[in-house]
Amino acid sequence: MARFGKAGDSSSVAAPGKPDVKGRVPPHNLEAESGLIGSCILEGGAELITRCLEARLRPEAFYLPAHQVVYQVLIDLYRDGKSVDEVIVFDALNSRSVQSIPWLKEQQRLTPADTPLIELIGGPAFLGDLTGHIQTTAHAQYWMEIVREKWMLRRLINTSVNIADSAYTQQDRLADFIDSVEKEILSINEDWVQESAEKFEDSVDATLQLINEILQGKQTSGVMSGYIDVDKMTFGLHPGQMIILAARPSMGKTSFGMNIAENVALPVKGEGNGVLVFSLEMPSEQLAMRMLCGRARVNLRKIRDRTVSKDEMKKLVQTGAELRQAPIWVDDSSGLNILELRAKARRVCQREKVGLVMVDYLQLLSGTDQRVPREQQIAEISRGLKAMSKELSVPVLVLSQLNRASEKENREPRISDLRESGSIEQDADVVFLLSTNRDSDENPIVPQASHERKLIIAKQRNGPTGDIPLTFIPDYTRFENYARQPSE
Repeated sequence: MARFGKAGDSSSVAAPGKPDVKGRVPPHNLEAESGLIGSCILEGGAELITRCLEARLRPEAFYLPAHQVVYQVLIDLYRDGKSVDEVIVFDALNSRSVQSIPWLKEQQRLTPADTPLIELIGGPAFLGDLTGHIQTTAHAQYWMEIVREKWMLRRLINTSVNIADSAYTQQDRLADFIDSVEKEILSINEDWVQESAEKFEDSVDATLQLINEILQGKQTSGVMSGYIDVDKMTFGLHPGQMIILAARPSMGKTSFGMNIAENVALPVKGEGNGVLVFSLEMPSEQLAMRMLCGRARVNLRKIRDRTVSKDEMKKLVQTGAELRQAPIWVDDSSGLNILELRAKARRVCQREKVGLVMVDYLQLLSGTDQRVPREQQIAEISRGLKAMSKELSVPVLVLSQLNRASEKENREPRISDLRESGSIEQDADVVFLLSTNRDSDENPIVPQASHERKLIIAKQRNGPTGDIPLTFIPDYTRFENYARQPSE
């Protein structure tokens, strides 16, 4: 039975890199690969594997197929929340077969599907070689950079060859061909340039402490949303909870989510809690602009029209000084999958005191396997976000799209309108649905024209459900507590 071979035996290396017509072997460094994987095993914790995922290292980043298999098993153990050592990795390799890894099964079509992975990589001796020659894991970061660099060079070589072949045979419009070439090169660049979470300003005060709020005589370890009626019904957003905020486009779910983030970080009373925002749709500069104008009560249109008064400019400067000190971090990386997002969140939470994580929005995340149906990917993403909230012990506010059913039937949204998968409804602890207030005299067909919104608590595991009126101010894209009449 064919085996991959030993870590240092370059003659046993199969795909992805056979010598080209000139006898050149694709760039690789087997010592760096074995050193990095061995360090992941020896370190035991999730820190190094987290850094690898944050660097977007995938199994194909490794040149030696055996290294790809061991790295895939390390990722699987990490995703399942299991610790790692040589015994655990050996057991996983011994108990799993070729068919347990879809991409490996596709590559090894001539190998029986029930072949144990430990046999495929060359037996226990191969695993021992990975860790046996490492005296310290201090060089793991250096090895990781080497592996990434060689992987990127191989991808550039393959892409360049494919582009050259396509250029000889291309029948499409030249503009379309050039556009496809740019996309291929940019996809490589996105994996090379790492974007990490950063604050609004470089100088960040990270000494904030999570405080307990007292509401109606009951103590809570959660964070307050800043909306009186919401906090009365939920007693705050609690660690370990996944809170879904869903709405149709243009209803203001990003604005409402960022208003909650602002209220958590900069409450009216007491100390704030750190907020980590993953903005997969909108650049961090746009989020900062919205928050700055909304908090300063300055119409964003005036800035674009250059009609801001001196008093309004003074408000913007004062508000900017507040936001510079706000414990808010924004990661606007695009194209994240759920494992990468969890790795980034874990890194920030290890360094800083974070009281809330916000994801905008769920449907822009991808699963770990793009080949499975989208509904299964959404289910994996939903489970991953719920697991992240429990692991990091923070509430996770997840924005989500609703399908068009409520619009077609001219009714208020329901929890069953959550887009793409019922798993979201199942995993969520709280589900907020944002809608226009149809009891008002405003036109429900034009949501931007309405100054009233209704927040429907459609699900709450440990509390009541019901409707909460909110006031929306379009000029500032800001939600406020509903202003009741004295008779109310």
